Amino acid sequence: MTTPPSKYSDEFRRDAVALYRASEGRRTFAAVAKEIGVNHETLRNWVRAADAEPVPTGSALSADERAELARLRKAEPGVAGREGDPAPGSDLFRPGDEVRSRRWDFISAHAGEFGVQRLCEVLGVARSRYYAWQAGARARAERAAAETVLVREIRAVHEETRGVYGVPRVHAELRSQGRVVNRKRIARLMREHGIVGRHLRKRCRTTVPDRSVPPAPDLIGRDFTADRPDVRWVGDITYLPVGGSWMYLATVIDLHSRRLVGWSLADHMRTRLVADALEAAVAARGGRVDGVIFHSDRGSQYGSAEFARICRRHGVRRSMGKVGSSYDNAAAESFFASLKRELMHAVRRASQHEVRLDVFRGISFYNVRRRHSTLGYLSPIQFEQQTAASRRITLAA
Repeated sequence: MTTPPSKYSDEFRRDAVALYRASEGRRTFAAVAKEIGVNHETLRNWVRAADAEPVPTGSALSADERAELARLRKAEPGVAGREGDPAPGSDLFRPGDEVRSRRWDFISAHAGEFGVQRLCEVLGVARSRYYAWQAGARARAERAAAETVLVREIRAVHEETRGVYGVPRVHAELRSQGRVVNRKRIARLMREHGIVGRHLRKRCRTTVPDRSVPPAPDLIGRDFTADRPDVRWVGDITYLPVGGSWMYLATVIDLHSRRLVGWSLADHMRTRLVADALEAAVAARGGRVDGVIFHSDRGSQYGSAEFARICRRHGVRRSMGKVGSSYDNAAAESFFASLKRELMHAVRRASQHEVRLDVFRGISFYNVRRRHSTLGYLSPIQFEQQTAASRRITLAA
């Protein structure tokens, strides 16, 4: 009794074995068999038989197969006149794109007409590599869909922060929302989709030193840190465009949390501007700031007798950096850089009312929402709440 011929060709069996091997153990016989429509035990037997076969040292084509390959090469002008990869710059592939997945797309598109084995031989590639690519198609589609969702989330964070955040803060924001994602992946997607945080622009100098007034000593020494609130404050003045003129913002920042504890906005740079900012900071801290150091540049406003009297009244110790050295007040300079780069974005407002609203929104965002790299990507208020809770736990213990 003769054995009936198999309904599966030799090529089909070889391709099925190659598909299973391409999974490199990540897929079961049943999973691969279900995909190609055969019994899983049948596939297992094919793989075992293939494993038992000696590795061929070469491949010989029949006369009919050689004729078919010649026909394929002639039909496809982008294929070189020899066995191997398509010619660079041909119609089949873009220049420099020969190693990309278009060859696999071409094989998939023409496999029904010419067969996978012949196409792989024409293109000079291993069938196992094609099947490995084919086996990963679902994973690539899932990854592409996941990245589409991630790009939407990145855009949402970027738009919510008015285009402020770059890669580090977008990453921190998404992680705070429970999104586990690699920072390099965010950087790549933002680069590919043209999502960019705002960049620093040059600023004008607003410090006008009064050389007739003896300066206060430098009690900071470029150490812009503090182990608890209300130990060291820093302040400065910057300008904001409005209509055809300017408004001026004076600030008081707590070095412990980088929180803006006091600020004042006016259309002048008189001493009252910095005095109001300091009074606001004292009020925000409950009126008890005895011993806090307030560090500034040597601007005439900070060196005035009026400002000195206000500091003495609240027990504030004055400190000043050197003339013309932005590094001696780097923390205040950093805040202004963030304000203009991220919150104001060099837009000239038409009225003082618009400027005041934008400054208020910007400072609120800065204190409550903006994530700082120096604070472990917490906002200033979050950082203060965290350290206060830790201190309570320590005292209770």
